[in-house]
Amino acid sequence: MGSKIMNEQKIIAVAGATGSQGGGVVRALLADPQKRFAVRALTRDTGSASAEALRELGADVVRADFEDEQSVVAALTGAYGAFLVTNFWAHGSARRELDETAVLARAAAAAEVAHVVWSTLEDTRELLPLEDPRMPVLQDHYNVPHFDAKGEGNALFADAGVPTTYLNTTFYFQNFIEALAPRRGDDGVLTLSLPFEEGRLLSGVDVADIGRAAFSIFAAGGEYIGKTLSLAGDHLTGAEYASQLADALGEPVRFQTVPYDTFRGFGFSGAEEMGNMFQYYGDFDKEFTGARDLEALRGFIPGLKDFRTWAAENAQALKVA
Repeated sequence: MGSKIMNEQKIIAVAGATGSQGGGVVRALLADPQKRFAVRALTRDTGSASAEALRELGADVVRADFEDEQSVVAALTGAYGAFLVTNFWAHGSARRELDETAVLARAAAAAEVAHVVWSTLEDTRELLPLEDPRMPVLQDHYNVPHFDAKGEGNALFADAGVPTTYLNTTFYFQNFIEALAPRRGDDGVLTLSLPFEEGRLLSGVDVADIGRAAFSIFAAGGEYIGKTLSLAGDHLTGAEYASQLADALGEPVRFQTVPYDTFRGFGFSGAEEMGNMFQYYGDFDKEFTGARDLEALRGFIPGLKDFRTWAAENAQALKVA
């Protein structure tokens, strides 16, 4: 009986399997009670501790280096499906991200993968032409390079003839544990400072739910090939995020809006890009959140978390000294 189940399993190759998105996909696929999929975890370093952890979960770990196209073709060969993602933040270059995306698209075509789920984002230039003066142009061609390069990369899969589902992601709830965690003000009150205007809606998601979304897409067979699914777990204002953080932490959290230009001028690596990103989220919140139907998403993705649920589950990690 066991071998019969194995024979019926479709192999899904997962790029960036030791990262947050890919790791979530591996876990979601392997958690399927029906065991419909076998997982081939792709990573540059098959000897790392995180690669070993994936083996212990039941994944087959194979080497794939986006700078070595043949390694990617080999890693995808024989797989029914593939979850593909690039990590812009590893290098910060839109040009390099597009080069990597081209490698992935060509490799998926060469390996004749039947269904790719491509983790992508909206190309902000569709709503905000580069001539618009409200934000600086970055890397010569982009408003928000890590959005725009992924959105531009969508066409590479279509042009290569790869059967693809385009999974638009969004802001991670995990950012509130890390870079954008509340900080204590001079008066001791926790303050959530974001470059985001009062009253605007910010779509967020638990990064693990990207994995659950990919699983649901693969489990639906070919139904989503050629389609775009735009993901979110919640749409909240800055003040609502602060209020729900307060509930999770058991102490007040106030929201403080930081002007976009002020944030862009903070000078840390990525400050301009993050400022532009939040301005895009804010200026086009109706279009961005409008593309993400929470009721439909919750019906399609079992266990999709809203922010209140996520914050309660992560209260310990959210604690601020």
